[in-house]
Amino acid sequence: MRSALFAAENLEKESEQPGLRLQNSKMLKIELRGEAMARTGSMVAYQGQVQFQALGSGGMGKWLKQKLTGEGVPLMKISGNGDVFLADRASDVHIIDLEHGDALSINGTNVLAFESTLQYDIKMVQGVGMLSSAGLFNCVFSGQGRIAVTTHGTPVVLNVDQPTYVDPQAAICWSSTLQTGYHRAEQLGIGTLLGRSTGEAFTMSFAGQGFVVVQPSEEPPPNLAGASGQQQGGPLGGLFNG
Repeated sequence: MRSALFAAENLEKESEQPGLRLQNSKMLKIELRGEAMARTGSMVAYQGQVQFQALGSGGMGKWLKQKLTGEGVPLMKISGNGDVFLADRASDVHIIDLEHGDALSINGTNVLAFESTLQYDIKMVQGVGMLSSAGLFNCVFSGQGRIAVTTHGTPVVLNVDQPTYVDPQAAICWSSTLQTGYHRAEQLGIGTLLGRSTGEAFTMSFAGQGFVVVQPSEEPPPNLAGASGQQQGGPLGGLFNG
């Protein structure tokens, strides 16, 4: 049988080291030798002896945060020995390696999977005065290990060495050491009163030393996500559902 479909770039990629790696730009492969965490519903295929377990809220502290923030992660624990392939609506997949001392603040809707060596928490985004896809609360990951995040399109990584402003609906993740806030981009004037607007009334501000990842797509605010009126899991994108 012949087809361009069977070209080398489409064949399963093998590695001698277990863990998270890219199968291609839209798909993550986990060579599982133990356990990892992934977004519920993200599995598209697997081989070997693999078990999937829906996780609870992770203790009373996280349960209380869920109730206060409207959040909770549809996380599943993947355990066993085999290969697991994950994807999220053909979004681009990127892998970030965290070292000891690193901490990453990330929009929950963009978390695809992470190694169980990482710790996570739900924290309020400083200076937030409105809801957006970034939300009032974000997931903060720390420790040493890999995390796979998704973007709609090829992102840009901005080095924050001067005041930086980003559409809050396009911000994916940023260094947790950055100071965040909201900046009014438009000035109230006669044009605004007459209904003329740039569509950029607010931007998210970043200051300090670090980076922010921006995707070329604006996610709708959580309370507007889905034409059917069904919410997509709250400000953290339902990442920590119990």
